[in-house]
Amino acid sequence: MTEDQAVRIGERLRSARRQRGMSLRTLASLAGVSPGYLSMVENGQRLLDRSSLITSFATALQIAPSELTGMPFAPVDPHTSAAHEAIPALRLTLMGLTMATPPDRRPPEVPVRVLGERVAMANRLYHAAEFGTLAAGLPALLADLHAAAEAADGPARRELLKLLADAYHPACTLLLKTLGYTDLAFIAVTRAAEAIAEVDDPVYTALSGFFHTHVLMAAGSPAQALARATAAANTLEAHLASLDAHALLGELHLISATSLTQDRQRPGSTRAEDVRGHLAEAAKLAGRTGETRAWHLNFGATNVNIHKVSLATDLGLYGAAVTAGNGVHPETLAAPGRQAAFYADLGRSLAHLRGREAQAIETLLTAEEIAPQRIHASAPVRHTVEYLTDRQLPAHAARNLRGLAHRIGLSL
Repeated sequence: MTEDQAVRIGERLRSARRQRGMSLRTLASLAGVSPGYLSMVENGQRLLDRSSLITSFATALQIAPSELTGMPFAPVDPHTSAAHEAIPALRLTLMGLTMATPPDRRPPEVPVRVLGERVAMANRLYHAAEFGTLAAGLPALLADLHAAAEAADGPARRELLKLLADAYHPACTLLLKTLGYTDLAFIAVTRAAEAIAEVDDPVYTALSGFFHTHVLMAAGSPAQALARATAAANTLEAHLASLDAHALLGELHLISATSLTQDRQRPGSTRAEDVRGHLAEAAKLAGRTGETRAWHLNFGATNVNIHKVSLATDLGLYGAAVTAGNGVHPETLAAPGRQAAFYADLGRSLAHLRGREAQAIETLLTAEEIAPQRIHASAPVRHTVEYLTDRQLPAHAARNLRGLAHRIGLSL
């Protein structure tokens, strides 16, 4: 890493600590690290490259993780730039659309089936990591669904409210989370919850809890996220009348495990044990459901195995993460975004295994080739690239790393 790159993160951390009136020793204790390590981070001698550590410092300082990482950032990729450019219009739409506010447009004169196809397309664009196209189309889709729901009643209104919830997540909520707009993701998940409250379906209520968990994690509150996921799972377990409900319960176990990896207030051994417990439950449910696209998600054995890699990476168990990646076939999922996430997490772990840095870079390049917009918007990938710049690399690997750094907006 260059001095400037390490110093930027260290300066943000030192500034936030001083604004909070904390001593270096106090913050180190709250975050579960040594004062010496914290001092090196603040002085640009060590880089924060694990999301669990970033979350831990942010939680101790009571700030959003983005204040340390610098996200959202100005991207080099023009397609990712297009997604950011579409955010102001989406922000206004989210602020203006509530169930209590009359729509400002006439309902679209199309069958509900057509609106359902538009919602399915929006979610396909999210999973394909086509963020620019998705962000540009969401304002009109949300406004049309809102107007159609307001003009309907009875069973037709209930169906349209479910479609509205399906448009808000995953497409809208997770798009905003991925791009770094946690506050807007919270508005989106709140708007979905307003529609779901009228639907009065406990399974949809649990679905709302699932996406609230995502937003709480992005906001740097893993303990709240875990509590929300646990409450949603408890609600759902009394209503497991369909395979879709079992798939949602599996997703809740996976997001619970992810929340645990971020909660550094728990002892490491306890976190790892609880993570394994949730993974085991998710694996059982995947055996029952098979590979499924329920709720516009990707639950099944493949996604459980992908999570084994990401969870081990976030726990700092890099060798275990690489071992867990053996035999995983992410291409099984028709979801380039999830495929890219697998290779990104695998690359992050390889970067920490001495002698495998060049393989790490190749793996990150594979992730970028599959879903460039997702990888260019990924803070953990940026941190890994910065980390790798301080390693001894073969000439070809160093050249590839410099190219990747340029495309994600880093100046090496």
